[in-house]
Amino acid sequence: MLFTAMNELDNTLWPLARKLYEQSFPKEGRKPDAIINGMFRKMPCFLHTLSDMDKVEAMAISGLTGGGKILLIDYIAVPGRRRGQGIGSQLLEAIAEWAQKVMLLDGLLIEVESEHTATNERRIRFWERNGFTITDYEHPYIWVPEPYRAMYKQLSQENAWLGDGSGKKLFRYITSFHEKAYSKK
Repeated sequence: MLFTAMNELDNTLWPLARKLYEQSFPKEGRKPDAIINGMFRKMPCFLHTLSDMDKVEAMAISGLTGGGKILLIDYIAVPGRRRGQGIGSQLLEAIAEWAQKVMLLDGLLIEVESEHTATNERRIRFWERNGFTITDYEHPYIWVPEPYRAMYKQLSQENAWLGDGSGKKLFRYITSFHEKAYSKK
């Protein structure tokens, strides 16, 4: 499969990736098109895909945070028919390699729902299998009812960007990313 990482929403891959994004996340759980388009215009964001011929088999949207040294994976999606086949892990492996070798980043960061449900526990195990570590801190958002926790994967041992691995510190990076994404500027 072909891995791509683009810092713009092109007319070839984005419509295919967008279709997968919309199928994978309910309307209330995804960013509207205007926000995503704005993110790519005003901040360093990336569309990552794994494609086979003309089919996008996995996609992710990410952006830089933490002084430009951390890649926050905002969304990742795999078609239902391909889940459980390792496609999501292949995409994460490609993103991590690209982030480390091409972008020279120090780490990857995500946020996960922290409510103890079977679905959330499955998602957390997926990230842990892919080298992510979960933090203890639960971050309450005012605009969504459930709390979230940060998970991280350190790519560079030279720069300890995590400090003490504090979830509270990591949520400053996550919050900064979301504030920029939703800002009117």
